[in-house]
Amino acid sequence: MREPIQSVSEVDLHAYVDGQLDPQRKDEIEAFLEVDPEIAVKVTDCLQINQGLHDLFDDTLKEPLPERFKNTGKPIRNRWVVMQAAAILGAITIGTTTGWIARGELEPTPGFTQVLVDNAFTAHAVYTPEVRHPVEVDAEQEKHLTTWLSKRLKTPIRAPKLSSMGYELLGGRLLAVSGGPAAQFMYQDNKGNRLTLFVTRKEESTNNTAFRVARQEGGEGFYWIDGKLGYVLLGDVEKPIISQAAHLVYEELNK
Repeated sequence: MREPIQSVSEVDLHAYVDGQLDPQRKDEIEAFLEVDPEIAVKVTDCLQINQGLHDLFDDTLKEPLPERFKNTGKPIRNRWVVMQAAAILGAITIGTTTGWIARGELEPTPGFTQVLVDNAFTAHAVYTPEVRHPVEVDAEQEKHLTTWLSKRLKTPIRAPKLSSMGYELLGGRLLAVSGGPAAQFMYQDNKGNRLTLFVTRKEESTNNTAFRVARQEGGEGFYWIDGKLGYVLLGDVEKPIISQAAHLVYEELNK
């Protein structure tokens, strides 16, 4: 009989659904699912949705763009394009559904998480448009920045690397928010697109690491709580990009 592991993260479940685990880790996750039927049902649902979407749209995604639609300069409206759009939407749906695996609710909940999200959106809106002073301490002083922020938040803080996605750390700053100090790290790609990672501390520790959608007028991102720290990743980019970045941040912070 396989020995179940004590717990798994949502990143593990994403990787299991997407078939990205090595055989040993796959066996460990399956052992975990055997003793947690509620999560197992949700994983099975996601696997079925995933397979159904692949069955419906994989062939369509492989089809070349018909010559009559190339360089016309006109809107494309036909069944082929509708099917392509449906396939793309299906891929996004897979990511959204697997994000629901670990916890049933995706919207911010009252209390700490609502304040967390509100403060993160405010800071993102205030500082991302800045050209000359987007950060308080730049990336060249990263060690000083993380040491300073760790001291102020009274817990170790790190700036995860997003260079594999083309986003480089610009730097960060200390923020004064309701409930105490917070940190903001800012990243930018070569097109000028910016992401911000907002971090603040909560008094009670929790093991809830499930990703949830952080949505307000004008944008959305993802938030999660890990131990005594709450995180919000925001960016004015497409949802699949911000989702990928959020999972990369989580993986970087849990190395």
